[in-house]
Amino acid sequence: MLICCVDGLKGFPEAIEAVFPQAWVQTCIVHLIRQSLRFVPDKHRRAVAKDLKPIYTAVDADAAAEALADFEANWGERYPMIGHTWREAWEHVIPFLAFPSDVRRVVYTTTNTIEALHRQIRKTIKTKGHFPTEEAARKLIYLSIINAQRTGGPPTTGAPHCFHSKSTSETDCPDTQKVGQPL
Repeated sequence: MLICCVDGLKGFPEAIEAVFPQAWVQTCIVHLIRQSLRFVPDKHRRAVAKDLKPIYTAVDADAAAEALADFEANWGERYPMIGHTWREAWEHVIPFLAFPSDVRRVVYTTTNTIEALHRQIRKTIKTKGHFPTEEAARKLIYLSIINAQRTGGPPTTGAPHCFHSKSTSETDCPDTQKVGQPL
C-alpha cells in the first residue's frame, strides 16, 4: 500500500494518481487547518480550530462529513471559504480515517516531518556555503540526516512509524509496508 501525504499543491494528487493509480493520496491535515485559519481573524482562530478538530478526529468518513456539516452550520455564514476548502479537498481528506487512531496522526502530519528534515538540510547547506565537489555536498546531506536521526529529529518523529503500527495487524491493512522492507 502506498500512501502519499501532500500539502495541497494544485495538480499534485492527480500527478501521483497518474503514476501510482492504486496509491492513497492524503491531504496533510495540518496544512489544511493552516489554510483554513488564513481566513480567520485572531479573535476566532482558537474557536474555529477547536470546531475543525471533530472533522479530522472522527471515527469514519460519515462521522467526518457530519462534523463538517456541523462546522458549516456554526461558522459557514461567517467563513464560507473554510467549508468550501474542506469540501474541495474531501476525497483526499478522508483516506486516513480507514486507519486505527494511532496511525492517523502519523499519516496526516507526515509532510511536516519531511518539511522539518528539508529545513534542517537547507540550514546545514547554507551554513557551509559552497562545496568543492558534488560528492562533498552529498556527504554533508547524509551526515545531516544521520545527525537528525541521532538527535530525535525529523526522520524518527514520524516517517518510519507510518509504515507499521503495533495496533495495525496484517488483517487491518494486509498490504502495510513493514519498517525496513523495500517498497
